[in-house]
Amino acid sequence: MTPIRDILTSPQPIEAGFSAAIPADWMQGRTAYGGLSTALALHAAQRCEPELPPLRSAQISFIGPLAGDIRATATKLRRGRNAAFIQADVTGDAGLGLRATFVFIAAIDSSVAHDAAARAPRTPPPADATTHTGPDHFFTGNFEYLDDQSALAPAEWLRWVRLRDRAAIDPLVELMAIGDALPPAAFRLFDAPVPISSLTWIVNVLTPAPATDNGWWLLHAKADRAVDGYSSQRMTIWNAAGEPVVEAMQGVAIFG
Repeated sequence: MTPIRDILTSPQPIEAGFSAAIPADWMQGRTAYGGLSTALALHAAQRCEPELPPLRSAQISFIGPLAGDIRATATKLRRGRNAAFIQADVTGDAGLGLRATFVFIAAIDSSVAHDAAARAPRTPPPADATTHTGPDHFFTGNFEYLDDQSALAPAEWLRWVRLRDRAAIDPLVELMAIGDALPPAAFRLFDAPVPISSLTWIVNVLTPAPATDNGWWLLHAKADRAVDGYSSQRMTIWNAAGEPVVEAMQGVAIFG
């Protein structure tokens, strides 16, 4: 198991970013786990500009496979009085693998205070709960998780997840790494495994400083429609206190 901390603290500086290596235990098939690739992109974006405001939104495209040595670079698209738009690319030997636009926004005085976001439908696992982890040679080996199977729709997934080693990681980098840890919800529609690949991921961060207790985050994904090899799913992440911290959508290709 290779902690994300070790990947991010030993990169080689290059123009506009850094180079690093994807360890074998962060791979899912022929490409790196999407949450790790997104975390690398965010790390590059955070280094691009000084004193960035909090991250509030991200648009991510999973363009091609990433494996082995990679390069993460970032470019300022625009920085205004309140918001900064940073583009980050992660490339490997096969070419561009991920492109993301991160939007960092400072708090703005407003007369509007509306919060109708649903609170978490489950409480965190107790200390004596039987949790699971994946094999050491696969990216899921870096996580501890507990699935909730009760009262779910056919294409719906609800899972408590935490990194097994999360020390000294920026909270937003941790959140990006955690946020893609669910299998696509449409996966539950099949009697046997079929190849599935995330295409896009749109993330809205609901709080400027996400935090949780004991590393636990509750992940939810639900696909309302999966037709012609394409599924669109809605996603939510709550912290251990039941507070919503992320709302998201993801486009998924289904090869089977």
